[in-house]
Amino acid sequence: MTKSIYSKEYKKTIEKLKRARIEVGLKQEEVAEKLKKPQSYISKIERGERRIDIAELQDLAKIYKKEINFFV
Repeated sequence: MTKSIYSKEYKKTIEKLKRARIEVGLKQEEVAEKLKKPQSYISKIERGERRIDIAELQDLAKIYKKEINFFV
């Protein structure tokens, strides 16, 4: 994640997103399919190359079966 242009706090959030995805046993492709997005969308989020907004975070929290405050 060396290419991230975001803060340490944001980096922690995206690390939690990746960990949550792995904990529920989903591949990036599966999450992307649920969101009707390409796999690269999830990959870029997890590498810190794409910033997400609150609505996207809510969608991911639902998929990962976590409360949104887990990520922030």
